[in-house]
Amino acid sequence: MRAIINPWVGKTERYNCFGCCPGNPRGVHMRFYWDGEQVISVWRADPNFVSWIDTLHGGIQATLLDEICGWVVFYQLQTSGVTAKMEMRYRKPVSTLWPYVRLNARLVEQRHSVAVVHGEILNPDGECCAECTCTYFLISGEKAREMGYEFTGLEEADLTLEEAIALLGM
Repeated sequence: MRAIINPWVGKTERYNCFGCCPGNPRGVHMRFYWDGEQVISVWRADPNFVSWIDTLHGGIQATLLDEICGWVVFYQLQTSGVTAKMEMRYRKPVSTLWPYVRLNARLVEQRHSVAVVHGEILNPDGECCAECTCTYFLISGEKAREMGYEFTGLEEADLTLEEAIALLGM
């Protein structure tokens, strides 16, 4: 897999996305990878994101999934969009004590200006803990560029999942 280049880093002072901005002090600092079929992220929970003891808050889980699904739109469709609907299914608790979770998202369908993306959170054993279906209203490429979107590509180096996990600084 290869890292997806975040096209907003260093481009504007106003970039402060809670999901993907590496400089947001309260953000979740997600990084994204493309494996040829889907967008992948590995992420480690911050203890400030708990709901019940050692359990990741469901709203943070939804945020992580909405963010990775949005990056399917950014990278695979090379445009921007807004979330129109998100259907969540929580299957198992997500522990904040795990060394990481893996998130996957893939394009299910695109019709005109609507995209449907499926996302999931997997524990370190590969079990699905939460999943979603997100529907996005797509913005035309021209309008997206007017709003500051820049087309994004991939970094040169291939990475394994283990190498991406190591980048979490464990």
